[in-house]
Amino acid sequence: MQTSDADADAAPRRVDALLAHYGLSHTHPTNEHIHMVAIPAIMLSLTGLLFALHPALVLALLAASMVYYARLSWRFTVCMLLASSVLVAVVDALDARGVLLPVCATVFVVAWIFQFVGHRIEGKKPSFFEDLQYLLVGPLFVLSKVFLRLGVRW
Repeated sequence: MQTSDADADAAPRRVDALLAHYGLSHTHPTNEHIHMVAIPAIMLSLTGLLFALHPALVLALLAASMVYYARLSWRFTVCMLLASSVLVAVVDALDARGVLLPVCATVFVVAWIFQFVGHRIEGKKPSFFEDLQYLLVGPLFVLSKVFLRLGVRW
């Protein structure tokens, strides 16, 4: 995260504290790389599984998550809204082809296995074992890594 002199005097923001804490259990490069792929895969699969149950469940989850993100960072919120729109479009395409449930169930299981393998390599338990809100922070962790590469301040 980039900071200016004015930012240095400001109190740490909640989003920064959450990402810093999340990052403590994601320092091993292999674990980080796994998370960069597995978290979006889990987001896609969860969106698809909920959509298979009822499309309104997806809308409810996305609305709730956007409220959570809006309380943390408007840039993250906008990007997560765009990413969620892409996920819903992919889910709709999978549903139209009649493969939504098997694809999403498989991706969900495989991605979670990789997540736990990453944490085994890391030697630390997943952050959401401490606090379930870290299930929503995980996608921001991935996005923050992208933002850092692009030099974007969140």
